[in-house]
Amino acid sequence: MTTVTEIAQQSAYPPITPPAFNANQPKPLRLYPLSNYTFGTKEHQPEEDPSVSARLKRLEEHYEQHGMRRTCEGILICHEHNHPHVLMLQIANTFFKLPGDYLPPEGDEIASFKARLTERLAPPPGSKLADEEADQDWEIGDTVAQWWRPNFETFMYPFIPAHVSRPKECKKLYLIQLPKSKVLSVPKNMKLLAVPLFELYDNAQRYGQQLSAIPHLLSRYKFEFVDENDNVVSRTPGGAPPEDGASVPISKVVAGGEQDETNANGEKGPT
Repeated sequence: MTTVTEIAQQSAYPPITPPAFNANQPKPLRLYPLSNYTFGTKEHQPEEDPSVSARLKRLEEHYEQHGMRRTCEGILICHEHNHPHVLMLQIANTFFKLPGDYLPPEGDEIASFKARLTERLAPPPGSKLADEEADQDWEIGDTVAQWWRPNFETFMYPFIPAHVSRPKECKKLYLIQLPKSKVLSVPKNMKLLAVPLFELYDNAQRYGQQLSAIPHLLSRYKFEFVDENDNVVSRTPGGAPPEDGASVPISKVVAGGEQDETNANGEKGPT
């Protein structure tokens, strides 16, 4: 029988490097540490609709005037202890969502999406944080998912059901490549969380079908984890464990609400 000491000794040997296994994959994503980013708060941004039924009613009015609604949301990724974390909003301690929103009926998709991200996460003009932010633009990457709303209901699907010819809304999830540093501000009535992938995985009960699917969507990518000095410290697959003895990653509030670590025990809200 192999003893604990023998297992520890075996783990001291470097792993066997297999042949290349990267065919037909996108370029690795370079992830910068959470500590590289500056976070602040700004004025409240109340939700447009007081209830789910009010939101669906407004969607129905939009469809009658403009046809299918277009919605874009961003998956912003960084890392903490060499594990990917997704930045997402927690609104009124009740539900979670990605940054973004529906687009103006006639607006250009990418330009309108960038404007939505700026509205939600950019520091307010003229503030001290805005002066620190040299790059106000957003690098919009791949479309990693499309969710369809067949009817004026809360249910959305990653496909159009066969009997549906006129979906009422299409929501696209874009990968947002964060730069080496950036200043982000969140409205005071929201929290900005850094949620590890393993917490999202298979956790539809807390985060809903769309957010819990993000680890699946990102599985096509390989990651390079970079430290504050722009040195690659780990790559997937493989990599050494954190040297500081960090525990299993948990969700962390980085702006808004209480500035502490949390397991994000909120209830799932409307999709």
